[in-house]
Amino acid sequence: MGSFYAKEPTALRESIAIRPLALSRLFVDNRRDGARLISSALVLFTISATQILQPWGLLLTLFFAVLCLYWGMAYRRLDR
Repeated sequence: MGSFYAKEPTALRESIAIRPLALSRLFVDNRRDGARLISSALVLFTISATQILQPWGLLLTLFFAVLCLYWGMAYRRLDR
């Protein structure tokens, strides 16, 4: 009785195999640079929040709010 799956990978299966992408990190490895990133994002969030009544201002405000939250959580995980 043969199995449904091939025992050895074929060339096609190897060519379409999912490989982890080497993406650059979205945060740094030290607290000093992390604090700089967060403060820059907060400044940009504040500037875009002044234009929240415009459609582009709302989009930028939401983007920088999410970015600040993400970087804030990443900053908390860094060692001193």
